[in-house]
Amino acid sequence: MKYIFTFLLLSGIIMSTTAQIKVNHIAVHVSDLDASKEFYQSIVGLKEIDEPFKDGLHAWYDIGGGAALHIIEAPNVPTEISKVNHLCFSMEDMDSFIKTLQDTNYPFESWPGEKGKITTRVDGVRQIYIQDPDGIWLEINDDY
Repeated sequence: MKYIFTFLLLSGIIMSTTAQIKVNHIAVHVSDLDASKEFYQSIVGLKEIDEPFKDGLHAWYDIGGGAALHIIEAPNVPTEISKVNHLCFSMEDMDSFIKTLQDTNYPFESWPGEKGKITTRVDGVRQIYIQDPDGIWLEINDDY
């Protein structure tokens, strides 16, 4: 009986320390699905996955850990765009990603807005910021 109680107690502690939710998907409002697909596939390097709508207004991408990015074409894209509101992707080889940006003349900047510069956070993580075709900010960092 003592062993069963210990097992149940430990199981309860372990279950209470695990996340109760997980990221399923992030949805992004875009004005031109084709331009956004080109960006997320060719620039960011995401792999498109099957989406159920098949209406020419949606594209889904695997972003790891069972989560997906859903880009959805719709009118009235919000006009206020703040770098504080951003998507963040961590990459194992950020230097290669930056080289791809440089080779394709795709602009990137640091958190303060310095063109072509990298920010190193206080925790040592390096990050850059780029914008998708609708101006949505993406942080790319090496916290992989």
